[in-house]
Amino acid sequence: MANEEFLTKEGYKELEERLDYLKRVARVEVANKIEVARSFGDISENSEYDAAREEEALVAQEILDIEETLRNAKIINKLKIDTSTIGVGNTVVVDDLEFNEELTFKIMGSFEADPTKGLISNESPLGNALLGAKKGDTVEVVTPAGKARYKIKAIKA
Repeated sequence: MANEEFLTKEGYKELEERLDYLKRVARVEVANKIEVARSFGDISENSEYDAAREEEALVAQEILDIEETLRNAKIINKLKIDTSTIGVGNTVVVDDLEFNEELTFKIMGSFEADPTKGLISNESPLGNALLGAKKGDTVEVVTPAGKARYKIKAIKA
């Protein structure tokens, strides 16, 4: 069975819109590029044709990936988010014990993760380490720079 992909309603809608664009617009554009490239004659040494076929394969793969994600999507219901332990959808306030600073993260599915905005994937080392922890717990995360330790200060919906 494929992995569940956690998405907000907005993230699910964004994926649906991207899928619609790929199927209705991108496929047609690529097909037109292939036809134009074919019109140049011999396709055995036609770089435009090769590029168009490669683009066609990339579009087809993205369509398959999005369809798979949507099929396995689990929508994060903001009203049902448990705050007794950390899970997907929670906002978590932690103390970085090494640098003595307070950090805030929101645990999201990998599609919507954006570390620059404090949105971390449940599949990332930090996100995975935080899952299941409770307020007051200390979690340890193995990073490329060594081990990092965080004390959980608050868990919010």
